[in-house]
Amino acid sequence: MLAPGHHMDKGELRRGETADNVGVELVPITPELIMADEKARAPITVPRDLVQFNPGSYRIGAGDVLYVTVWDHPELTVPSGTQQQIESNGRLVRPNGEFFFPYIGNIKAAGMTIEGLADYMTKELATYVDQPQLDVSVIRYSSQKVYLSGAFKNTAPINITSRQLTLAEALGQGGVDDTKVDLSKVKLTRDGKEYVLDVYSLDRYSSYTSKIYLKDGDSLHLTYNDDKKVFVMGEVQKPTSLGFRANTVSLADALGSVGGVDQASADGKAVYVIRGMGDLEKEKARVYQLNSKSATGFILASRFQLQPQDVVYVGPTNISRWSRVVEELLPTFQLFSLQTGSAVDIQQVD
Repeated sequence: MLAPGHHMDKGELRRGETADNVGVELVPITPELIMADEKARAPITVPRDLVQFNPGSYRIGAGDVLYVTVWDHPELTVPSGTQQQIESNGRLVRPNGEFFFPYIGNIKAAGMTIEGLADYMTKELATYVDQPQLDVSVIRYSSQKVYLSGAFKNTAPINITSRQLTLAEALGQGGVDDTKVDLSKVKLTRDGKEYVLDVYSLDRYSSYTSKIYLKDGDSLHLTYNDDKKVFVMGEVQKPTSLGFRANTVSLADALGSVGGVDQASADGKAVYVIRGMGDLEKEKARVYQLNSKSATGFILASRFQLQPQDVVYVGPTNISRWSRVVEELLPTFQLFSLQTGSAVDIQQVD
């Protein structure tokens, strides 16, 4: 107790109190505790209307650029000349949803499918061209977009094309910043309704992100993990705070991220997880204790899930505390020896 440095008085914890008169509860990490926590964990759910939504065939809109091919009639297909690039011969769908085509005139293309437009133009051209063979394609998609914000590497809107866009593809195109993102709270806003999705769990335990299709006007926001940190302190290689992108992180992962415990000074029986419970005047804080020297210690650590703002503390051995006493007192003894001229030899206990 007189040794410098941090340590934890287990006697106080067992009595349910601390020197600051804050109520605490000491809870051993056991297989029974792990099983109870896993059983109480909420199942992964996906809103039914998201899974059941199917956007269907692509609908042409204002801003799209169309390329119309009329076989054996290059004057209709490439009116700007064959030397020009394809886009120069494209047909821009104007803001009113129309575009002009020879012989037919202004065509209201907005809202039509590509196949439907081709059928319509074929019938209209048949009056002027003998048995026309016609094909329509979109060479630039601009009318339908999905908007990105938050912890994306690229927040530029994504154009929806004739190939249906899934949530997984949108995340891939935007690029996820793993150091800043909280994948357990991805917000999808559609028609004024907000859905909060645990994308990390969906990707890990299912393939739902590849089954959720996006539509024009959808907005995806990746939440930052600024408040989602755990703090690892005590006898570890690199004490630090750790942000995590999932809904949780295991105790083993947290210890591994800082290089593990210090084998020379750590007490394997003194691995603690300190968890506050809100109003400390009304509720006790919990301190979970893991005996990592036991045969099941590593298994329990890999399955014990931490929560944001948890503090992981690894206590020192008694020997390491004595070593710290020596380290603190050594400069003082050296100062005395210089003043008195006497030599002092202090040996550290291995």
